[in-house]
Amino acid sequence: MTDQQLLERISINLKVMAGKPVIKGTRLTVEYILNLLAHGATVAEILDEYDGLTGEDIQACMLFASRSLENTTFMPLRAEIL
Repeated sequence: MTDQQLLERISINLKVMAGKPVIKGTRLTVEYILNLLAHGATVAEILDEYDGLTGEDIQACMLFASRSLENTTFMPLRAEIL
């Protein structure tokens, strides 16, 4: 599946979840899926929990997040003391 096909699985609509990016046809936000993964949920566990969700949907969330951060500049919150 191409990047474009994956990104087409993500939808942004101001009337759905206050405009947060969601997996098309669901109310599952990209943020929610990434948070599950960050807290140790496996792809298999997420797919078991949400009927109709696919591995490609989860891939799409990760790609969307990656693309969203491409042009972001980060500033350190505090200086490290060496």
